[in-house]
Amino acid sequence: MSSPPALPPFRGSSERPGAAGYLEPGASSPSLAVVVVRTVPLPVDGSLLALLPHDVPHDQVVSWVRRGDGLVGWGTALAFEARGPERFAAAEAWWQQIGASAVVRDEVSAPGSGLVCFGTFPFADDSAETARIVVPTTIVGRRDGRSWLTQISLDPQLTLLGSPEAAADPEPPTDVAFADGAVSPSDYAHAVAEAVQRIAAGEVDKVVLARDLLATSSTAIDPRWLLRRLAERYENTWVFAVDGFVGATPELLVRRDQGLITSRVLAGTIRRTGDDDADLALAASLARSSKDLEEHEYAVRSVAEALEPHSSSMNVPEAPFVLHLPNVMHLATDVAAVSSDSASALTLASSLHPSAAVGGTPTDRALSLIRELEHMDRGRYAGPVGWMDAHGDGAWGIALRSGAIDRDDPRQIRLYAGCGIVAGSDPESEVAESTAKLIPMRDALAGD
Repeated sequence: MSSPPALPPFRGSSERPGAAGYLEPGASSPSLAVVVVRTVPLPVDGSLLALLPHDVPHDQVVSWVRRGDGLVGWGTALAFEARGPERFAAAEAWWQQIGASAVVRDEVSAPGSGLVCFGTFPFADDSAETARIVVPTTIVGRRDGRSWLTQISLDPQLTLLGSPEAAADPEPPTDVAFADGAVSPSDYAHAVAEAVQRIAAGEVDKVVLARDLLATSSTAIDPRWLLRRLAERYENTWVFAVDGFVGATPELLVRRDQGLITSRVLAGTIRRTGDDDADLALAASLARSSKDLEEHEYAVRSVAEALEPHSSSMNVPEAPFVLHLPNVMHLATDVAAVSSDSASALTLASSLHPSAAVGGTPTDRALSLIRELEHMDRGRYAGPVGWMDAHGDGAWGIALRSGAIDRDDPRQIRLYAGCGIVAGSDPESEVAESTAKLIPMRDALAGD
């Protein structure tokens, strides 16, 4: 592919400050940079993930890919951080300002082309982790048979690079060892038992409790290796990476696509055996399980209630279907709605978070019980992760089946899994379910 001509210089303010950075809650927004964006069609075959360069730092790799379509990117043109209860609003305000002043030449005009950001948000308002919005320097996208290349720069003389080529294969982690995290299996069982007692006492209807697992490699963990392994084995998931946070989520919190809003709700889980006949019987039992149907109903109701103010019409199926993944099966419901306002994908994600699928119900009491019983900071686990373009279209998943590569020591990654606890929950069964949910990331770390 030949290099297109440079964009004409930006005819605006001569002041071009650097990228906006960390924003304390309640602080005024810093001066914002003017970005120049160019998107062109790109005849690219093969895996998008194979295009991720090998020489990019682990925290500058971004991905949102499912069944070969999606977006990958690398480099950092701009980044923004915020924490606390206003993290979503701060990120939204920053993104709107960036988009309002951007110089964009988009020859594709598809959701995901032009100016795009990727983001990851901590689960809790009081988390020590920060929300992070990243605008890569290079993005390659594919949708419905069309592919494109986007370059983003603070230089008004932006010149597109040639067509990206497949990078060298990533090296697997070596000598990976696993150790209990902040919450051991026995600690988790005790927390579940206490939660069941609180549910019986009427404090909450449902609460989601998580635990963690620490993995250590003798070499730096390459997110490209994890992404490829996850994409190969879990094609029904969205394979993501933002700022060193990597995973494969089966749960779409919300997607906004030219006026159509969709959300995939998962709640109610059973572990697969590997025997097809046995798994079919288990799927049937899951679809009839009063405990799992109750848990699922809470989650679907919370999503529908959050989307209703932004929707002119909504379709909520009467009964869930069973989603089959290689390691587990879930009760799933796809909610669809027609947008009635200009709320962006991120605004919708903020209104949905935390859904009953990852928090519980009633929300406030469930979150209070999580803080009391979980004994760890979830960080970005179970928070929104995904992307958004300058028009507000985008997709945000719930960061499940995931791990955070240590910023200071990339040989370490902390894995997370959680389970919904209701009146009929059994502590040992929930430990087993959480162990099953850790399998995708554990297997992705394997070097075979």
